[in-house]
Amino acid sequence: MTPVHFSFSAAFILGLMGLAFHRTHLLSALLCLEGMMLSLFMALALWTLQTEATNLTAAPMLLLAFSACEASTGLALLVATARTHGTDRLQSLNLLQC
Repeated sequence: MTPVHFSFSAAFILGLMGLAFHRTHLLSALLCLEGMMLSLFMALALWTLQTEATNLTAAPMLLLAFSACEASTGLALLVATARTHGTDRLQSLNLLQC
């Protein structure tokens, strides 16, 4: 494994570990998701450059577009949660309550 591949894999794993173990605020979970998507984008862009596949050149841009949609949806949920509950702490959210 080359150092570049190791760094992208390590960035993805660190984002996944942050998402799994550090879930106190919704904003930190969204930042971990964005870090994971950014490492996937960079790895996919590097892979298409290394393989010189012309039919896969749109894949990183498509992933980036989906990442932007995910970020806007996450921020909208963050604003809605902060307005209704007064905080973005995940422990204060109760899914069983109406």
